[in-house]
Amino acid sequence: MKNKIFLDTNVVLDLLGEREPFYDSIAKVVTLADKGIIKIIVSTLSYSTVFYLLSKFEKSEIVKEKIRKFKIICESSDLTDKIIDKGLSSNFSDFEDSLQYHCALNADSDIIITRNVKDFKESEIPVMTADEYLKSLQSK
Repeated sequence: MKNKIFLDTNVVLDLLGEREPFYDSIAKVVTLADKGIIKIIVSTLSYSTVFYLLSKFEKSEIVKEKIRKFKIICESSDLTDKIIDKGLSSNFSDFEDSLQYHCALNADSDIIITRNVKDFKESEIPVMTADEYLKSLQSK
């Protein structure tokens, strides 16, 4: 069975915004999904956030096209009332991170990839950076 990898919004921004020095490692992770080796899951919340932030630097149509292409290789985890309630009652210090976490749980994710590992200290799912995830694959 393929690993289900949940991507936090910040790494989706790194990928679609080609933000250095983070782009290369997340691009390698996403390539694994494109090859069918892993499954990638993204919260539906991330799409609007990514669009909002990237459209400050690029034309809206370009950003939409990037999201369309990215979405082809991803599964979405819906942000529901139940997840919002769980996020509101969680011990996470950042509400958006709690929503991401509960979307990851809801999708039965095996790993969360983020650049802010410390923000997920309450997580019951392993949390790592894209670099850490890639290194973990090499040690198998």
